[in-house]
Amino acid sequence: MFRYTPSTLHKLEQLFREMHYEIRYEKGSFRSGYCLIHDKKVIVINRFLETEARINALLEILASVEVNSEGLSETSLSLLRQIRPITATA
Repeated sequence: MFRYTPSTLHKLEQLFREMHYEIRYEKGSFRSGYCLIHDKKVIVINRFLETEARINALLEILASVEVNSEGLSETSLSLLRQIRPITATA
């Protein structure tokens, strides 16, 4: 079961770090609540979003980027297997 907790957010952030993405929480008027800069692998998320909205933004981004499982920790691989069905339907 997938839970929207600060721990889950931390695990998602770690997954993106292992994929060499930088996540920033900053002030901005992003229509979707986040901005993804593909060329630089930078994700900017509105810092005023609650935990659940931050997780949903990262899940949306995860569904739109290519994931290479090489170099990912067991924790990240486990999380990825858990959420792939969620992102596949998003």
